[in-house]
Amino acid sequence: MHAWFTRQRYLLDYTVAAMARQRAKNLGLMLVYTLLIFALASVILMGSALRSQAAAMLQDAPDVVLQGMRMGRHEMSRSADLDQLRKLRGAHAAQGRLWGYLYDTSTAANYTLQVPPAQAEGLQPGPGETILGEGVARLRRVSAGQPVFLVSPAGVFLKLEVKAVLPAAAAAVSSDAVLLSEPDFRRFFALAEDEFTDLVLRVRNPQEVAKVAEKASIALRQHRVITRADVLRTYEAVFSWREALLLALLAGSLLAFAILAFDKASGLSAAERREIGILKAIGWDTADILRMKLWEAALISLTAFLAGFVLAYAHVFLFSAPLFEGVLKGWSTLYPRMTLAPAIDGLQIATLALLSVLPYLAAIVVPVWRSAAADPDAAMR
Repeated sequence: MHAWFTRQRYLLDYTVAAMARQRAKNLGLMLVYTLLIFALASVILMGSALRSQAAAMLQDAPDVVLQGMRMGRHEMSRSADLDQLRKLRGAHAAQGRLWGYLYDTSTAANYTLQVPPAQAEGLQPGPGETILGEGVARLRRVSAGQPVFLVSPAGVFLKLEVKAVLPAAAAAVSSDAVLLSEPDFRRFFALAEDEFTDLVLRVRNPQEVAKVAEKASIALRQHRVITRADVLRTYEAVFSWREALLLALLAGSLLAFAILAFDKASGLSAAERREIGILKAIGWDTADILRMKLWEAALISLTAFLAGFVLAYAHVFLFSAPLFEGVLKGWSTLYPRMTLAPAIDGLQIATLALLSVLPYLAAIVVPVWRSAAADPDAAMR
Protein backbone atom coordinates (compact mmCIF):
# COMPACT_ATOMS: atom_id res chain seq x y z
CA MET A 1 0.00 0.00 0.00
CA HIS A 2 2.85 2.38 0.81
CA ALA A 3 4.40 1.72 -2.61
CA TRP A 4 1.06 2.51 -4.29
CA PHE A 5 0.74 5.84 -2.49
CA THR A 6 4.34 6.70 -3.30
CA ARG A 7 3.72 5.94 -6.98
CA GLN A 8 0.61 8.15 -7.03
CA ARG A 9 2.51 10.99 -5.35
CA TYR A 10 5.22 10.85 -8.00
CA LEU A 11 2.57 10.81 -10.73
CA LEU A 12 0.87 13.80 -9.13
CA ASP A 13 4.17 15.71 -8.88
CA TYR A 14 4.86 15.10 -12.54
CA THR A 15 1.29 16.08 -13.50
CA VAL A 16 1.54 19.41 -11.68
CA ALA A 17 4.86 20.15 -13.39
CA ALA A 18 3.42 19.23 -16.80
CA MET A 19 0.38 21.45 -16.24
CA ALA A 20 2.65 24.36 -15.26
CA ARG A 21 4.37 24.11 -18.65
CA GLN A 22 0.97 24.72 -20.32
CA ARG A 23 -0.45 27.06 -17.73
CA ALA A 24 -2.15 29.45 -20.18
CA LYS A 25 -4.26 26.71 -21.78
CA ASN A 26 -5.08 25.03 -18.47
CA LEU A 27 -5.97 28.30 -16.74
CA GLY A 28 -8.27 29.27 -19.60
CA LEU A 29 -10.06 25.94 -19.45
CA MET A 30 -10.29 26.14 -15.65
CA LEU A 31 -11.75 29.66 -15.85
CA VAL A 32 -14.52 28.57 -18.23
CA TYR A 33 -15.17 25.50 -16.08
CA THR A 34 -15.35 27.60 -12.90
CA LEU A 35 -17.79 30.12 -14.41
CA LEU A 36 -20.07 27.31 -15.54
CA ILE A 37 -20.10 25.68 -12.08
CA PHE A 38 -20.60 29.11 -10.50
CA ALA A 39 -23.74 29.79 -12.56
CA LEU A 40 -25.28 26.36 -12.05
CA ALA A 41 -24.45 26.19 -8.34
CA SER A 42 -25.82 29.72 -7.76
CA VAL A 43 -29.21 28.71 -9.16
CA ILE A 44 -29.30 25.47 -7.13
CA LEU A 45 -28.21 27.12 -3.86
CA MET A 46 -30.64 29.99 -4.22
CA GLY A 47 -33.55 27.71 -5.08
CA SER A 48 -32.84 25.55 -2.01
CA ALA A 49 -32.53 28.61 0.23
CA LEU A 50 -35.82 30.09 -0.99
CA ARG A 51 -37.70 26.83 -0.48
CA SER A 52 -36.20 26.48 3.01
CA GLN A 53 -37.11 30.06 3.89
CA ALA A 54 -40.67 29.60 2.64
CA ALA A 55 -41.05 26.52 4.84
CA ALA A 56 -39.69 28.44 7.86
CA MET A 57 -42.04 31.39 7.26
CA LEU A 58 -45.08 29.12 7.03
CA GLN A 59 -44.45 27.37 10.35
CA ASP A 60 -46.60 29.95 12.15
CA ALA A 61 -49.20 30.22 9.38
CA PRO A 62 -52.81 29.15 10.12
CA ASP A 63 -53.58 25.47 9.65
CA VAL A 64 -56.62 26.19 7.47
CA VAL A 65 -57.69 29.30 5.53
CA LEU A 66 -61.18 29.73 4.10
CA GLN A 67 -61.94 32.29 1.39
CA GLY A 68 -65.47 33.17 0.36
CA MET A 69 -66.19 32.56 -3.32
CA ARG A 70 -68.97 33.73 -5.61
CA MET A 71 -69.04 32.88 -9.31
CA GLY A 72 -65.38 31.87 -9.02
CA ARG A 73 -64.26 35.20 -7.59
CA HIS A 74 -63.29 36.22 -4.07
CA GLU A 75 -66.07 37.43 -1.80
CA MET A 76 -66.09 38.75 1.75
CA SER A 77 -66.89 36.36 4.60
CA ARG A 78 -69.40 37.12 7.36
CA SER A 79 -69.55 36.75 11.12
CA ALA A 80 -72.18 34.03 10.64
CA ASP A 81 -69.62 32.00 8.69
CA LEU A 82 -67.17 32.41 11.55
CA ASP A 83 -69.78 31.12 14.01
CA GLN A 84 -70.19 27.98 11.87
CA LEU A 85 -66.45 27.27 12.07
CA ARG A 86 -66.35 27.65 15.82
CA LYS A 87 -68.79 24.76 16.11
CA LEU A 88 -66.47 22.33 14.34
CA ARG A 89 -65.02 19.58 16.48
CA GLY A 90 -61.21 19.66 16.48
CA ALA A 91 -60.94 23.38 15.71
CA HIS A 92 -58.85 25.14 18.34
CA ALA A 93 -59.55 28.73 17.30
CA ALA A 94 -61.36 30.48 14.45
CA GLN A 95 -60.72 34.10 13.51
CA GLY A 96 -61.65 36.51 10.81
CA ARG A 97 -58.82 38.37 9.04
CA LEU A 98 -58.83 41.81 7.51
CA TRP A 99 -56.39 42.52 4.71
CA GLY A 100 -56.44 44.00 1.23
CA TYR A 101 -54.35 45.57 -1.51
CA LEU A 102 -53.89 49.21 -2.41
CA TYR A 103 -52.13 50.52 -5.51
CA ASP A 104 -50.26 53.70 -4.65
CA THR A 105 -49.92 55.93 -7.71
CA SER A 106 -47.24 58.11 -6.11
CA THR A 107 -44.77 55.20 -5.86
CA ALA A 108 -46.28 52.88 -8.52
CA ALA A 109 -46.34 50.06 -5.95
CA ASN A 110 -48.93 47.75 -4.41
CA TYR A 111 -49.25 47.83 -0.62
CA THR A 112 -50.76 45.10 1.54
CA LEU A 113 -52.99 46.75 4.14
CA GLN A 114 -53.88 44.49 7.05
CA VAL A 115 -55.06 44.40 10.62
CA PRO A 116 -52.60 42.38 12.72
CA PRO A 117 -54.07 39.48 14.73
CA ALA A 118 -54.76 40.05 18.40
CA GLN A 119 -51.97 37.65 19.46
CA ALA A 120 -49.31 39.66 17.60
CA GLU A 121 -47.82 41.51 20.57
CA GLY A 122 -46.11 44.82 19.78
CA LEU A 123 -47.74 45.05 16.35
CA GLN A 124 -50.99 46.68 17.35
CA PRO A 125 -51.28 50.24 15.98
CA GLY A 126 -53.89 52.44 17.59
CA PRO A 127 -56.46 54.55 15.74
CA GLY A 128 -54.67 57.02 13.48
CA GLU A 129 -51.40 55.02 13.67
CA THR A 130 -49.65 52.60 11.33
CA ILE A 131 -46.70 50.23 11.31
CA LEU A 132 -44.94 50.08 7.95
CA GLY A 133 -42.90 47.41 6.25
CA GLU A 134 -39.31 48.21 5.37
CA GLY A 135 -40.08 48.56 1.66
CA VAL A 136 -42.99 50.95 2.13
CA ALA A 137 -40.98 53.15 4.50
CA ARG A 138 -38.11 53.17 2.03
CA LEU A 139 -40.30 54.16 -0.92
CA ARG A 140 -42.24 56.78 1.04
CA ARG A 141 -39.04 58.01 2.75
CA VAL A 142 -40.66 58.12 6.18
CA SER A 143 -39.64 56.92 9.63
CA ALA A 144 -41.25 56.50 13.04
CA GLY A 145 -43.10 59.60 14.19
CA GLN A 146 -43.72 61.01 10.71
CA PRO A 147 -47.10 61.16 8.94
CA VAL A 148 -48.09 59.07 5.94
CA PHE A 149 -51.14 59.61 3.73
CA LEU A 150 -53.26 56.98 1.93
CA VAL A 151 -56.11 57.44 -0.52
CA SER A 152 -58.51 54.57 -1.27
CA PRO A 153 -59.93 53.92 -4.76
CA ALA A 154 -63.25 55.32 -3.46
CA GLY A 155 -61.52 58.56 -2.49
CA VAL A 156 -61.35 57.99 1.28
CA PHE A 157 -58.41 59.98 2.65
CA LEU A 158 -56.47 58.56 5.59
CA LYS A 159 -53.75 60.38 7.53
CA LEU A 160 -51.68 58.10 9.76
CA GLU A 161 -48.72 58.54 12.07
CA VAL A 162 -45.94 55.98 11.66
CA LYS A 163 -45.70 54.18 14.99
CA ALA A 164 -42.78 51.95 13.91
CA VAL A 165 -41.06 50.40 10.91
CA LEU A 166 -40.80 46.62 10.76
CA PRO A 167 -37.21 45.31 10.87
CA ALA A 168 -35.38 44.46 7.65
CA ALA A 169 -34.97 40.87 8.89
CA ALA A 170 -38.71 40.37 8.29
CA ALA A 171 -38.69 42.01 4.85
CA ALA A 172 -39.33 38.70 3.08
CA VAL A 173 -42.94 38.71 4.33
CA SER A 174 -43.51 42.32 5.36
CA SER A 175 -41.75 44.59 2.87
CA ASP A 176 -45.06 45.84 1.41
CA ALA A 177 -47.06 45.72 4.66
CA VAL A 178 -49.08 48.61 6.10
CA LEU A 179 -50.56 47.62 9.46
CA LEU A 180 -53.69 49.47 10.57
CA SER A 181 -56.15 49.39 13.43
CA GLU A 182 -59.46 47.67 12.71
CA PRO A 183 -61.56 50.90 12.78
CA ASP A 184 -59.21 52.64 10.33
CA PHE A 185 -59.17 49.61 8.02
CA ARG A 186 -62.97 49.28 7.94
CA ARG A 187 -63.45 52.99 7.33
CA PHE A 188 -60.80 53.08 4.60
CA PHE A 189 -62.32 50.18 2.65
CA ALA A 190 -65.95 50.88 3.67
CA LEU A 191 -66.48 47.47 5.27
CA ALA A 192 -69.37 46.51 7.51
CA GLU A 193 -68.70 45.36 11.06
CA ASP A 194 -69.51 41.74 10.25
CA GLU A 195 -67.33 41.47 7.11
CA PHE A 196 -63.91 39.78 6.91
CA THR A 197 -61.47 39.23 4.06
CA ASP A 198 -61.09 35.54 4.96
CA LEU A 199 -61.33 33.15 7.88
CA VAL A 200 -58.58 31.10 9.54
CA LEU A 201 -58.63 27.99 11.69
CA ARG A 202 -56.15 26.52 14.16
CA VAL A 203 -56.35 22.76 14.68
CA ARG A 204 -55.51 21.11 18.00
CA ASN A 205 -54.06 17.92 16.50
CA PRO A 206 -51.80 18.46 13.46
CA GLN A 207 -52.75 15.02 12.16
CA GLU A 208 -56.40 16.09 11.94
CA VAL A 209 -55.84 19.13 9.72
CA ALA A 210 -57.11 17.37 6.59
CA LYS A 211 -60.21 16.10 8.41
CA VAL A 212 -61.03 19.50 9.92
CA ALA A 213 -60.51 21.11 6.51
CA GLU A 214 -62.98 18.62 5.04
CA LYS A 215 -65.54 19.45 7.74
CA ALA A 216 -65.03 23.17 7.12
CA SER A 217 -65.61 22.74 3.37
CA ILE A 218 -68.91 20.98 4.12
CA ALA A 219 -70.00 23.60 6.68
CA LEU A 220 -69.16 26.49 4.32
CA ARG A 221 -69.71 25.22 0.81
CA GLN A 222 -69.29 28.67 -0.74
CA HIS A 223 -65.75 28.93 0.62
CA ARG A 224 -62.48 27.68 -0.80
CA VAL A 225 -60.43 25.74 1.75
CA ILE A 226 -56.63 26.10 1.73
CA THR A 227 -54.36 24.27 4.16
CA ARG A 228 -50.84 25.28 5.15
CA ALA A 229 -49.51 22.26 3.25
CA ASP A 230 -51.25 23.56 0.11
CA VAL A 231 -49.54 26.94 0.46
CA LEU A 232 -46.15 25.30 1.01
CA ARG A 233 -46.59 23.13 -2.09
CA THR A 234 -47.45 26.23 -4.09
CA TYR A 235 -44.29 28.02 -2.95
CA GLU A 236 -42.17 24.97 -3.72
CA ALA A 237 -43.74 24.61 -7.16
CA VAL A 238 -43.12 28.27 -7.99
CA PHE A 239 -39.49 28.25 -6.86
CA SER A 240 -38.81 24.88 -8.49
CA TRP A 241 -40.32 26.10 -11.77
CA ARG A 242 -38.19 29.25 -11.76
CA GLU A 243 -35.09 27.24 -10.84
CA ALA A 244 -35.78 24.78 -13.66
CA LEU A 245 -36.22 27.69 -16.08
CA LEU A 246 -32.76 29.05 -15.30
CA LEU A 247 -31.16 25.61 -15.31
CA ALA A 248 -32.71 24.91 -18.71
CA LEU A 249 -31.20 28.13 -20.05
CA LEU A 250 -27.82 27.22 -18.57
CA ALA A 251 -28.01 23.69 -19.96
CA GLY A 252 -26.83 25.09 -23.29
CA SER A 253 -23.67 26.35 -21.59
CA LEU A 254 -23.13 22.93 -20.00
CA LEU A 255 -23.49 21.26 -23.41
CA ALA A 256 -21.08 23.74 -24.98
CA PHE A 257 -18.52 22.99 -22.27
CA ALA A 258 -18.98 19.25 -22.77
CA ILE A 259 -18.21 19.71 -26.46
CA LEU A 260 -15.17 21.82 -25.58
CA ALA A 261 -13.90 19.20 -23.12
CA PHE A 262 -14.40 16.35 -25.59
CA ASP A 263 -12.69 18.31 -28.36
CA LYS A 264 -9.73 19.03 -26.08
CA ALA A 265 -9.43 15.42 -25.02
CA SER A 266 -9.92 13.88 -28.44
CA GLY A 267 -7.63 16.29 -30.22
CA LEU A 268 -4.36 15.93 -28.33
CA SER A 269 -1.80 18.43 -29.52
CA ALA A 270 1.45 17.38 -31.21
CA ALA A 271 3.37 18.39 -28.08
CA GLU A 272 1.16 16.20 -25.88
CA ARG A 273 1.51 13.20 -28.22
CA ARG A 274 5.28 13.73 -28.31
CA GLU A 275 5.38 13.87 -24.52
CA ILE A 276 3.46 10.60 -24.31
CA GLY A 277 5.88 9.02 -26.80
CA ILE A 278 8.89 10.10 -24.76
CA LEU A 279 7.33 8.74 -21.54
CA LYS A 280 6.69 5.41 -23.27
CA ALA A 281 10.27 5.34 -24.58
CA ILE A 282 11.79 5.84 -21.13
CA GLY A 283 9.78 3.03 -19.58
CA TRP A 284 6.35 4.37 -18.62
CA ASP A 285 3.58 1.87 -19.30
CA THR A 286 0.14 2.71 -20.69
CA ALA A 287 -1.54 2.50 -17.25
CA ASP A 288 0.86 5.09 -15.78
CA ILE A 289 0.18 7.51 -18.63
CA LEU A 290 -3.57 7.06 -18.19
CA ARG A 291 -3.25 7.68 -14.46
CA MET A 292 -1.19 10.80 -15.09
CA LYS A 293 -3.77 12.22 -17.51
CA LEU A 294 -6.61 11.33 -15.16
CA TRP A 295 -4.79 13.14 -12.36
CA GLU A 296 -4.54 16.17 -14.64
CA ALA A 297 -8.25 16.04 -15.48
CA ALA A 298 -9.16 15.51 -11.83
CA LEU A 299 -7.07 18.49 -10.69
CA ILE A 300 -8.68 20.76 -13.27
CA SER A 301 -12.25 19.60 -12.73
CA LEU A 302 -12.18 19.39 -8.93
CA THR A 303 -10.39 22.74 -8.55
CA ALA A 304 -12.89 24.38 -10.90
CA PHE A 305 -15.81 22.74 -9.10
CA LEU A 306 -14.66 23.83 -5.63
CA ALA A 307 -13.82 27.35 -6.80
CA GLY A 308 -17.15 27.67 -8.62
CA PHE A 309 -19.09 26.36 -5.62
CA VAL A 310 -17.34 28.73 -3.18
CA LEU A 311 -17.99 31.68 -5.49
CA ALA A 312 -21.64 30.63 -5.85
CA TYR A 313 -22.00 30.33 -2.06
CA ALA A 314 -20.63 33.86 -1.59
CA HIS A 315 -22.76 35.17 -4.46
CA VAL A 316 -25.99 33.79 -2.96
CA PHE A 317 -25.52 34.03 0.80
CA LEU A 318 -23.24 37.07 1.12
CA PHE A 319 -24.41 39.25 -1.78
CA SER A 320 -28.04 37.98 -2.15
CA ALA A 321 -27.47 36.68 -5.70
CA PRO A 322 -27.82 39.93 -7.70
CA LEU A 323 -27.39 38.05 -11.00
CA PHE A 324 -30.42 35.80 -10.55
CA GLU A 325 -32.64 37.35 -7.84
CA GLY A 326 -35.01 38.95 -10.35
CA VAL A 327 -35.95 35.55 -11.77
CA LEU A 328 -35.95 33.40 -8.64
CA LYS A 329 -37.35 35.85 -6.08
CA GLY A 330 -39.68 37.69 -8.44
CA TRP A 331 -39.66 41.36 -9.29
CA SER A 332 -41.57 44.28 -7.86
CA THR A 333 -41.25 47.96 -7.09
CA LEU A 334 -41.29 46.97 -3.41
CA TYR A 335 -38.44 44.52 -3.72
CA PRO A 336 -37.59 42.97 -0.33
CA ARG A 337 -34.00 43.47 0.79
CA MET A 338 -33.09 40.30 2.62
CA THR A 339 -30.15 38.01 3.24
CA LEU A 340 -30.85 34.36 2.55
CA ALA A 341 -29.99 31.82 5.22
CA PRO A 342 -27.66 29.05 3.96
CA ALA A 343 -29.58 25.94 2.94
CA ILE A 344 -27.72 23.37 0.85
CA ASP A 345 -29.39 20.44 -0.88
CA GLY A 346 -26.67 17.79 -0.80
CA LEU A 347 -28.35 15.62 -3.44
CA GLN A 348 -28.52 18.47 -5.95
CA ILE A 349 -24.88 19.43 -5.35
CA ALA A 350 -23.80 15.79 -5.76
CA THR A 351 -25.79 15.59 -8.99
CA LEU A 352 -24.12 18.76 -10.26
CA ALA A 353 -20.71 17.30 -9.44
CA LEU A 354 -21.50 14.06 -11.25
CA LEU A 355 -22.82 15.88 -14.32
CA SER A 356 -19.86 18.26 -14.54
CA VAL A 357 -16.83 16.28 -13.29
CA LEU A 358 -17.40 12.70 -14.47
CA PRO A 359 -18.06 13.54 -18.16
CA TYR A 360 -14.81 15.51 -18.29
CA LEU A 361 -12.87 12.63 -16.77
CA ALA A 362 -14.53 10.15 -19.12
CA ALA A 363 -13.66 12.26 -22.17
CA ILE A 364 -9.95 11.95 -21.33
CA VAL A 365 -9.64 8.16 -21.29
CA VAL A 366 -10.12 7.03 -24.91
CA PRO A 367 -7.90 9.55 -26.76
CA VAL A 368 -5.10 9.26 -24.18
CA TRP A 369 -5.28 5.46 -24.30
CA ARG A 370 -4.95 5.53 -28.10
CA SER A 371 -1.86 7.74 -27.97
CA ALA A 372 -0.33 5.77 -25.11
CA ALA A 373 -0.89 2.45 -26.91
CA ALA A 374 0.80 3.70 -30.10
CA ASP A 375 4.42 2.99 -30.97
CA PRO A 376 6.70 5.44 -29.05
CA ASP A 377 8.85 6.15 -32.12
CA ALA A 378 5.77 7.01 -34.21
CA ALA A 379 4.38 9.22 -31.42
CA MET A 380 7.65 11.17 -31.06
CA ARG A 381 7.86 11.74 -34.81
